[in-house]
Amino acid sequence: MLWFWLSIGWIGFVILPWYQQEYGFWTLEWLTDGYPFYGDYAPAILQGFVYDRPWLLPVAICLIAPLAVIGRPRQDPVFGRVLIASGALGLGYMLAQGFAIGVFGFNYAWLTSLFGEMDVRQYGLGYGALFCAASFVVLFCAGLAARGTMRGDVFVTTAIGTIIVLVATFVFFPVSRILMSAFVDMDGALSGAAFMRNFVSPTVWGLGCFAGGVCGVAWNTAILAILTASSTTLLGLAFALVVTRTGFRWKKSLRVLTVLPIITPPFVIGLALILLFGRSGTVTQFIADLLGVEAGRWLYGLPGIWLAQTLSFTPISFLVLIGVVEGVSPSMEEASQTLRADRWQTFVNVSLPLMRPGLANAFLLAFIESMADFGNPMVLGGNYEVLSTDIFFAIVGAQNDQGRAAVLAIILLVFTLSAFAAQRFWLGKKSYATVSGKADNGAHVGLSTGLRRVCYGTAIPWALFTIVIYGMIFFGAFVKRWGFDNSLTLDNYVEAFGIGWSDHGIVWAGAAWDSFWTTLNISILAAPLTAAVGLTTAYLLVRQNFRGKNAFEFGTMLSFAIPGTVIGVSYILAFNVPPLELTGTGVILVICFVFRNMPVGVRGGIAAMSQLDKSLDEASLTLGANSFTTFRKVILPLLRPAIVAALVYSFVRAITSVSAVIFLVSADHNMATSYIIGLVENGRYGVAIAYCSVLILVMLTVIVVVQGLIGKRKLRREDRVASDTTTTGGKTALNGLREKHS
Repeated sequence: MLWFWLSIGWIGFVILPWYQQEYGFWTLEWLTDGYPFYGDYAPAILQGFVYDRPWLLPVAICLIAPLAVIGRPRQDPVFGRVLIASGALGLGYMLAQGFAIGVFGFNYAWLTSLFGEMDVRQYGLGYGALFCAASFVVLFCAGLAARGTMRGDVFVTTAIGTIIVLVATFVFFPVSRILMSAFVDMDGALSGAAFMRNFVSPTVWGLGCFAGGVCGVAWNTAILAILTASSTTLLGLAFALVVTRTGFRWKKSLRVLTVLPIITPPFVIGLALILLFGRSGTVTQFIADLLGVEAGRWLYGLPGIWLAQTLSFTPISFLVLIGVVEGVSPSMEEASQTLRADRWQTFVNVSLPLMRPGLANAFLLAFIESMADFGNPMVLGGNYEVLSTDIFFAIVGAQNDQGRAAVLAIILLVFTLSAFAAQRFWLGKKSYATVSGKADNGAHVGLSTGLRRVCYGTAIPWALFTIVIYGMIFFGAFVKRWGFDNSLTLDNYVEAFGIGWSDHGIVWAGAAWDSFWTTLNISILAAPLTAAVGLTTAYLLVRQNFRGKNAFEFGTMLSFAIPGTVIGVSYILAFNVPPLELTGTGVILVICFVFRNMPVGVRGGIAAMSQLDKSLDEASLTLGANSFTTFRKVILPLLRPAIVAALVYSFVRAITSVSAVIFLVSADHNMATSYIIGLVENGRYGVAIAYCSVLILVMLTVIVVVQGLIGKRKLRREDRVASDTTTTGGKTALNGLREKHS
């Protein structure tokens, strides 16, 4: 393995272009356009000797040093020390020279005063530098393993080191840039006054709404988030109680409704509400004609955004709460009734307190989703400004004020982290466990008559309203102009996804094909990477013990707590200049999706892996397999549900994400969500809805295909039921491993 990674480093240093390619590395245009003697395409060794960049040559020293110890045994102390020194110095030097020298020479005045002005420029690092960096990371980790770290396990040590480097680069580094840019003035100098000017602005914290005026954007966002979190939590609880505690006939239909908003692209709910309740909407015009009044614009502002977010996030709250409601022990409820408490008293004093963690999580999730939501405020906001849209216009608007955007992003992050802290404080250290190893027979206590009526009266009308909304979504794509000309047509689909023929074959004539293929390609690339990083991280957290494990877990989960809007701004600030110049490329979109959605794979993997007995790993190691083979042959086959969840979620979120992507798209890499924004802004609702309906069908198809390809894990044979499902499934995986090593 050491020879392989050293070869990777030398390939990066001697063969591949060291700097980023203008037209992309994978177009391979650099191979036929003067490589390797054209300066922009030259590898590091030629950059140093021919193109006056001698500062790149010391990298070779760190690649030569390991060659001197290759033949030594791993137990030799010199072996580990040389690898550690080579990896650390090589990676550290690459970062130092990359940040020190940029497109205008030295980036720091003290370097200019020390060495003088520099005429040679340095651009963003390319695949040559990437290969060298990867080689140095593996060399460093292999050296640590040789010195006894993680019991000398190279795979585990390398996995931990790689994930730390990735999270530091693509999570901590961008977030730190936001914190720094908030304190930078227009001249690029650090200034606390610049931060305070944007932070204390009346447009952020003003309370004019209490005097008939307009409140600041921070209060607007907080009020909206609290309203949305409250309404979605209550509605989600009502749905969960109807499904689990009543004899409602169409329970399965209610569960189906929970899938739709998860695979619904942004803006769809807002567009459907406009078609119904906008000034020219069907319901608005009907009421206006019936009562003889002028059509109103009540939908545009806080009421409309609140309604759209409640429709969007209620199913997510339901998914969180249904498991919690089902998990309440029937024995406790029966004990309450034995003590002569009626059904209402049992629910209020026993069941509801035990649901507190679920209620807190549902509220927190909806609060964060509302904070980060960009699509609904963009479509229905009117004059009601929120942080997500204000950050967007601070970046792309006429003001182009990155400092203001950074301050608003910090405020958004503080709100989110405060919600996390409030949740932990509300739950406290009480125990809410009701499921033990003992059998818990009995049925849940039914709802009292009054509570059942309230749940029915809340959930059923809302479910019917949701069905109407989605009916309007699909119907709106088949009419010429909703509200004005409702005659059926396929023009919207033809305009977006028209296909023609020419002498050269198929012509993708539709205007949406470019963004559609880009979205599909990037989502397909991001999904397996997200699952791989997430499940590997879960394996390390569950199966390994190492120093700093809690900090490691916090780092991997941080991107979930950070709203997408903040992620988008931080990536612009961090990756718009060398050494990591990624903006405008497809790579930055893939990276954004991987680290934005990685926590889902981590949590799903932890939940699934926690059910697997560690004796499976021990048996595999006893049979002669190393940890990598054990992970691949034994653990992964038993993690199929987690793999499916990670793949599906990351694919769906890559297609439907907008809050982060809106800052990162470019003319060459335009995503579906940003294209839909343009359609909405131009009032082309029919084409936008047609595009969204196609995306929904694509996501449903991919979900079915992924489930079919990966399948379900088999924990027992069909003709015999095992008493220990986990162990039985492990035996199946270990049998194949035993045959291989026998």
